[in-house]
Amino acid sequence: MANIFCVANQKGGVGKTTTAVNLAASLSGLDQRVLLIDLDPQGNATMGSGIDKAACENTVYEVLVDGVKIRDARVRPKAVTYDVLSANRELAGAEVELVEMENRERILRGAIAEISDDYDFVLIDCPPALSLLTLNAFCAAHGLVIPMQCEYFALEGLSDLVNTIKQVHANLNRDLKVIGLLRVMFDPRIILQQQVSDQLKEHFGSKLFDVVIPRNVCLAEAPSYGLPGVVFDKSSRGAQAYIQFGNEMIERVRALSVN
Repeated sequence: MANIFCVANQKGGVGKTTTAVNLAASLSGLDQRVLLIDLDPQGNATMGSGIDKAACENTVYEVLVDGVKIRDARVRPKAVTYDVLSANRELAGAEVELVEMENRERILRGAIAEISDDYDFVLIDCPPALSLLTLNAFCAAHGLVIPMQCEYFALEGLSDLVNTIKQVHANLNRDLKVIGLLRVMFDPRIILQQQVSDQLKEHFGSKLFDVVIPRNVCLAEAPSYGLPGVVFDKSSRGAQAYIQFGNEMIERVRALSVN
């Protein structure tokens, strides 16, 4: 059975999609079977995996609204070794159509259950807002990976996200928990970022991943080539950090399974 994790943060521009795509590539490079679900209408995880989102016949929209099976909608891009359930602008319309549907918060959960044995990890790239799409991801997942920049506004957004997680855990998904917080776009030369990082260590302790993802030009360039950073330039500092993160994720999942 797959470990199902959301990559989520209600604040935009914090490296969610970069983390989802590179974690998928890192895990698959470590011989894990991975499905990446793009749940953001912008389709950035789709494009960042080398897929033309405009040319997709079946996407996550068809899975949620039309009942198409994930096994019939997933694709394996040429440049990577993980599967993708893609998204495009059509997904924005799903918000309206899901409102009238029965069990609307758990549609994605049911769809994933049918293919769960095919994968070791299912990663869901969430939109930067609390919506029915995000709620579907939270109801389907065992846990959340929260990428965040070490800035004070990010801390404020984190408290809102934690409150949302508590509400979903209490009312909709008792399995949901925070797997860990990942510090991204980190520049050790900036004193403020060091200070916020220290605050995160103090407040979240073991929930904070040891790996820190540095601000790195290769990670920024890679999506324009339709590649994850760990495929675009494996030797770069950013790629190496995400490969370490993949190893840490596997170790953390094993530790959670033992407990």
